[in-house]
Amino acid sequence: MHRSEINVDLGALRRNVRTLLRALEGSELWAVVKANGYGHGMVDVAGAALGAGATGLCVATIPEGLALRSEFRVERILVLGPASSTREVAYARDAGLELAIAQEEIPDGVRVHLKLDTGMGRYGLSELPAPPAEVVGLMTHLATADVDLDFARVQLERFRAATEAYSDLTRHAANSAATLRLPESHFDAVRCGVAIYGLSPFNTDPSEDGLEPVLSWQTFLAQVKLLQPGDSTGYGRRFVAKEPTWIGIVPVGYGDGFRRDLTGTEVRVAGESRPVVGTISMDSFAVKLDRELPVGTPVVLLGHGVLAEAHAGVAGTINYELVCGVETGPLRARRTVMDG
Repeated sequence: MHRSEINVDLGALRRNVRTLLRALEGSELWAVVKANGYGHGMVDVAGAALGAGATGLCVATIPEGLALRSEFRVERILVLGPASSTREVAYARDAGLELAIAQEEIPDGVRVHLKLDTGMGRYGLSELPAPPAEVVGLMTHLATADVDLDFARVQLERFRAATEAYSDLTRHAANSAATLRLPESHFDAVRCGVAIYGLSPFNTDPSEDGLEPVLSWQTFLAQVKLLQPGDSTGYGRRFVAKEPTWIGIVPVGYGDGFRRDLTGTEVRVAGESRPVVGTISMDSFAVKLDRELPVGTPVVLLGHGVLAEAHAGVAGTINYELVCGVETGPLRARRTVMDG
């Protein structure tokens, strides 16, 4: 028996894609499916996104792109990260992948997108050369569209000025946050990752932007016990009962992707929000209950009102780091794809 179950709702993903497309008013949407589709399953979410109207796919590495090409024979696939070798470039050429190029040397025979660094300070050209024939797109990467729209607009103006003479090429700059907040960022296409999975790029409730979480994660109470005053649970005695207190032991921990710094967050036990207490172990954690409950009682870790954004606020991180870390290997969790 698996200790937890991951559900991926492709119907919700399709609805998210359509919500984003309505905001674009004609620009293309390219679905970012790197990191195994942000932990949701790369091939499944790629197919759903394309079926809902996305016209391209974006990945981080050439091996990711090759894995997608074996499933999607003709669709546009853009590799956002650098190639590790000339051999990888050759594989990309043979597979018809498109490459983001952030240095002056442009490989022959591959469709490329020149990446201009307008303020992100990572990969990118400091100046845009006259694009040779292999160049099919021009791009940049926004650093602050989720937190500082003024600087994002500065980047967009730099990009617009640098690329205006080449407006016949496909220009793209927007991530999910810019897609939702900066219409001037849409250009010819946008690259949406986090939002298609129903996660807020602003780490707020995704429903505020009409988005539905795609991933849910459930488990159960494996043991229930009554702590007496002075009793503790977990390593380091971080939670000590001050009064008789029921706790439930959940058979999931940081080895499954429920991070050690999530102490203090809330999960749903029998449909009610309950706090996580004590130190989270590799394979288990404790929740504080308001009454005795039977072993096997359902526990919702994500979805059904338990937001990744709320967990991220407790852990001091971002929602998509959490979902990327959920372990769906066959020895840990059962993964179910729903096509609702």
